[in-house]
Amino acid sequence: MAYIGIKPAESFTSFATQTFSTSATSSYTLDHAVTNENELALFINNVRQQPGSGKAYTATGTALTLSANTASTDTMYAIFLGRALQTVNPADGSVATASIAATAVTGAKLNTDVISAQTALAAEPADTDEFLVSDAGVLKRIDYSLIKGSSTHNLLSTQTISSAVAQVDFTSNIDSTYKLYRIDLLSVLPATDNTSFYMRFFQGGSVDEGSVYDYIKSKTQANATNTEIAQGVNQPQMILVDTVDNLTEGGIYGSILVFDPSNSNINTNIKHSLCNQRGGDNINQNFGVGRIEETTAVDGFRFLFASGNVASGIFKLYGIT
Repeated sequence: MAYIGIKPAESFTSFATQTFSTSATSSYTLDHAVTNENELALFINNVRQQPGSGKAYTATGTALTLSANTASTDTMYAIFLGRALQTVNPADGSVATASIAATAVTGAKLNTDVISAQTALAAEPADTDEFLVSDAGVLKRIDYSLIKGSSTHNLLSTQTISSAVAQVDFTSNIDSTYKLYRIDLLSVLPATDNTSFYMRFFQGGSVDEGSVYDYIKSKTQANATNTEIAQGVNQPQMILVDTVDNLTEGGIYGSILVFDPSNSNINTNIKHSLCNQRGGDNINQNFGVGRIEETTAVDGFRFLFASGNVASGIFKLYGIT
């Protein structure tokens, strides 16, 4: 005969039986649990007994209780008329959404590792990654792009100098994406003592070393009575710091701002504020401005010393929104 639905796991089921080893007692243990004595046909000396309270026997679970003790010479067996033969699970993929009642799945049915057991995200989420939030008790999803903080300083490149190099160049990420760039210097040391620190620009992929730079710089030296102002016009570089010692406990620290380098209608300008330690207790403060006296777009920056190599230091390039 044809049928609709999943094929039953068992086509035919036989009744289970149990033969007891009798003794002078009224309590026995069943091999299979039953709801009550009506699911059990009990025979003593081949005579079927009447089930029920106040009659021959009662049963619940696996406990069988007789109304009178048996004798060791009695024979007793039972036929299980009803019992759970198996736990039937629905086939994989057989439970559809419509089969689950609304609000049927509650927090009590969710394991505590529902989140912690999943793969951890080891980096900042993508803008389209989604979070679950409760909006006045209603569960909703929201893109990370709508809740993340808006960063004004985006780190574009870091160069850590641990062995001497002739210069440090930034020739990537300098484009119209940002109108303002910032370069941070951390403990930048020259290989040669008592030298100047320069900056030049790239244009069209090549560094410009012509006499096209103008700058004005002020230097104040702590624990000394000198304040100097230096300027240069039509120079082959901008001098940011004029006297840098290669003291291991010193180096150049500070920031340089570069304004709208991709704009080919204006000169690219810089503003810097740097400090460095000299011999003894002297600390220099250097700040000023500079420019390249050309309107060609700038697409890179170079940092170097007047003589010798860059011995060590950290250079960080940021694009500022």
